[in-house]
This record gives sequence, C-alpha cells and structure tokens, in this order.
Amino acid sequence: MSTPISVQLYTVRDALAADRDAVLRRLAGIGYAAVEPFDPTADPEGFRRVADDLGLRVSATHAYALLTKDTNAVLDAIATVGTDLAIVPGGIPHEEFTTADGLRRTADLLNGLAERAAGHGVRIGYHNHWWEIEPRIDGRHALEALADLLAPEVFLEIDTYWAAVGGADVPALLGRLAGRVVALHVKDGPVVKGEPHTAVGAGAMPVPAVLAAAPDAWRVVELDECAGDVFAALADSHAYLTLLEAR
Repeated sequence: MSTPISVQLYTVRDALAADRDAVLRRLAGIGYAAVEPFDPTADPEGFRRVADDLGLRVSATHAYALLTKDTNAVLDAIATVGTDLAIVPGGIPHEEFTTADGLRRTADLLNGLAERAAGHGVRIGYHNHWWEIEPRIDGRHALEALADLLAPEVFLEIDTYWAAVGGADVPALLGRLAGRVVALHVKDGPVVKGEPHTAVGAGAMPVPAVLAAAPDAWRVVELDECAGDVFAALADSHAYLTLLEAR
C-alpha cells in the first residue's frame, strides 16, 4: 500500500468545530498523513493552508453539498482543499435503492455530476451505508446493480462496516467490485446498527481479509460514534493498521 492512512474528519466533528487547526495538528501527531474532509465548502483556503503546513494529504472529500448547493462553487472548493476525488456520502432517498427504476435515477444523478465535475478536473464517487446493501436487485446487492449503471469514471468508496451491517460478505463484495473501489472506510465494532464503533482491530470486522481484498484502495479510518475517547481510538486504529500493513 503506497498511500498513507487517512481519517474521515466526521469522526472528530465536535472537536473540529471547536478548534480545527488544533485537531489537525493532533491527528498529524498521532501519525495520520492524510485526511478526508466532510464539508469542503467550510473555509477551503484556510483548511488547505493548515493541511499543507502539517504535511497532510487530502485523500478525498465527502461532498454532500454537491446535492444542495451551487455545483460549480462546490467543485471549486473541492479543488481548493487539494483533492480531485469528491464523494457523495448519501442524501439520495433510501427507497431509490429498492427498485431498478430507482437505481437508474440514482445512476443518472451521479453520472450527471461526474460529467460536470470533469470540467473542473474532479472525479465523482459514491459512499454506501447499509441501505444500498440490504436490498437485492436480481439477486445482487443494490450497490452492485448500481455499479453496472455508472459511467466508467464514477468510483466507489466502500464503507466496509456498513456493508457488513447490510449483510454483505465484504471481502467477496470488494472482489466483485474490483476496479470501481478507490477508497475504503475502515471501521470496526460489533457490526450492529445503533451500537458505537471501536478502534479498528478491536471489533468483529475481519479487517485483514477486507484490506487484502482491495489492496490499492485508500484506507480511511472512521468512527461514526465512539463509546470512549475518540482520539485514543484513532491512535489505536492507526497503530493497528500500520502494523498490519507492515506484515
């Protein structure tokens, strides 16, 4: 794996809102060399300046704002924060993943965004939760059926934990989606909806098998909720993944 371990900044959203620069310094101190923002429109120039000063790469950014704000302005902000990968992290009605017609509408939306983003030098991706995995379309997870409808340039960021919660054999799913998967959300826990996450390596996820199934994808640590100290969990996650990748 040639890319550094990244962290989705939603994990530290409360601390980030209080003191962004201090949080980025703390993450860099833990050893993270890349970050994945969740709102590129929040002071993109200032964010880029601090990230550059700390030597932090921007692996990608989530960009829900692509669905709610002026597309050109959001794409400009994405370029400013320092990445060419923009990920739609939801915001599409869950019901659209339960029918073939809904998947076609979703693909049309993402393909249209990708066409517009290309003019800004940005690629569009999609990030799953469990609701794109649980429904079956012609015997396959809805996300797999969606992938067949996406333009070649549209990529996937697979949230490995939510894929497992949705009922997927995650390593097998990654194998079937090979070529589409640019990034993984690597998280751990009891694999139960509504339960807090743990440090990576401390839960029920088969992390080594998951990572082996997508060896070239970005590893992006995320904890949606954490029962203990989130920075301690992030440090433990980084240490575990670093050791695992060194084997």
